[in-house]
Amino acid sequence: MSGLVVAALLTAVVSTAIALLEPRLPALSLLVLYMLVVLPVAITWGIHVAVFAVLLSVVVFSYLFLAPVHSFWIAEERDLVPMGVFLVTALVVAELAARMRRAVVESARLSREQSALRRVATLVARSPEPVTVFEAVTREVGLLCDADLARMERYDEDGVVGVAVWSRVPAVLAVGTWIELDGPSIARAVLRTGAPARVDTFERATGRIADEAHELGIRSSVGCPIVVGGHIWGVIAASTRGDQAFPPETEAQITRFTELVATAVANAESSVEINRLAREQAALRRVATLVAAGAQPDDVFTSVTNEVTALLGADTTIIVRFAPDGTPSHLAGDRAGRAGSDAGGSGDGAAPGLLGLLRDPQILTTVTAGSSASADSAIFCPITVEGRVWGAFGVRGEELPIDIEKRLLDFTELIATAVANAESHGQLIASRARVVAAADETRRRIERDLHDGAQQRLVSLALELRLAETTVTDGQQEIRAAVQAAATEITEVLDDLREISRGIHPAILSEGGLSPALRTLARRAPLPVEMRVHTEQRFPPSVEIASYYVVSEALTNTSKYAQAEHAEVLVEERNGWLRLSVSDDGTGGADPSNGSGLVGLRDRVEALGGAIMVSSPAGKGTTIVVSLPVNQAG
Repeated sequence: MSGLVVAALLTAVVSTAIALLEPRLPALSLLVLYMLVVLPVAITWGIHVAVFAVLLSVVVFSYLFLAPVHSFWIAEERDLVPMGVFLVTALVVAELAARMRRAVVESARLSREQSALRRVATLVARSPEPVTVFEAVTREVGLLCDADLARMERYDEDGVVGVAVWSRVPAVLAVGTWIELDGPSIARAVLRTGAPARVDTFERATGRIADEAHELGIRSSVGCPIVVGGHIWGVIAASTRGDQAFPPETEAQITRFTELVATAVANAESSVEINRLAREQAALRRVATLVAAGAQPDDVFTSVTNEVTALLGADTTIIVRFAPDGTPSHLAGDRAGRAGSDAGGSGDGAAPGLLGLLRDPQILTTVTAGSSASADSAIFCPITVEGRVWGAFGVRGEELPIDIEKRLLDFTELIATAVANAESHGQLIASRARVVAAADETRRRIERDLHDGAQQRLVSLALELRLAETTVTDGQQEIRAAVQAAATEITEVLDDLREISRGIHPAILSEGGLSPALRTLARRAPLPVEMRVHTEQRFPPSVEIASYYVVSEALTNTSKYAQAEHAEVLVEERNGWLRLSVSDDGTGGADPSNGSGLVGLRDRVEALGGAIMVSSPAGKGTTIVVSLPVNQAG
């Protein structure tokens, strides 16, 4: 009705404009102005109202502006042609405008639908709880269909259960309510036919759904099935309080949403499983990263027990190690709701209680029921390292997962790998330390052999030659000169041998300790060295030898390659660690990986459980910092 009124008003406005322009222009040339009435009416209200506007425009124009004026009769035949042309043109334009309007409306509808589908798909991709997806889909269907009430229901035995509701009015049947299919409803019709369904009226209908429709003033509903795995899982329905029924394309719109819901429902269980696996893999990855970083076994054990407690919802977890006689000893444990763990201790009562269930190390995967009638249970899985049962990983809880054995075995394999790696790493460190110690002992033996053997013999020979030189008479100058030259040569050889001996193993290091040996290095260095030694105590021989060679190699590299004018050496002992720092003001740019002596120093330092750091930015000198454990070194 509003379209007809607007068409009449616009026709009056345009007619007034033509009346004002007629004295200056031919009336028929102004007939086209009525297109200003046809176009907006056709775009806004469609073709039917536009046809009315066209006919009204022709009648008004002929009545007001064609002879005879104020008559519906057209006297001049020549006026019929332009009137007919206008009539046909206006109708064509109205049809095109109406089609454009329908295309725009359809495009907007499709755009809203695609936006809604995209929002739901994005939500599903984030893997939220299924109820979140159900609520979002129900809301989008309600808004898209311009409904007053939208409901998603799941079939359950002889009825349905509401899983999500969206409404512009207070819904009577809340989410979670079981509804018997005892009257006309979308859910009943969909279940019977397996296809989309409509209820055109709830008048005189009975049943709980009809009662809600009566209370809310619902006139009609439309809905589609949600098919999951070939079976009807549920239904989505939209309802309206208006007199006008839902458009024919409503079923297709809702179906596209039901397909998305069906996918979400089908993936819900697998999504839960995927999330569980993701959390489990993340926990395994964190533990594996800790192992790869070379963490201490106790730290690895503590991490595993904490991760499993959180992941499996266990009350208590424990890692034990078996003694040669099979007696288990507690290494690490964790209790739900308790910060930290009692790794390495006896725990606070929970871990020993769980340990008490481990009676037979050979039966490690038997679930042991608790003493009460509750579902409390415990399970132990073996930790097998290189073919031997090294220990066991135990879990206790009231509601342990059904697949606890398999999931626990995954962690025990990781623990076994960590233990094997730790043992291998310890064996490697011990082997390297033995190699270094053997090499150092060989150096000391060679140094002693040179000092007690070759050096002493050369000293004796030099003294004998000096003595022989004194017995030569004045008339034997050539002999005297030869003996003197031989004695001088032996003395020089003796000096070279002493230098070689110091390079093999400095005797002052064994006799006086680290501080005098380093000060001797500083005095012999070809550049000024500021030596600051803040400790005079003796350290294990391996530590002193490593420290000596670190400083010696660093000063040698500085004098050869760094073009430095000054070097500093700092030695101090802190909290059981000996720390050495050698720095210079040279050109920098040293690369420890280029086969320099720093590679050998790194091997020596790491063999003792220490660490070495080299900082050598170009143009800013070089600094070598070494830390060596004093108490662990042998």
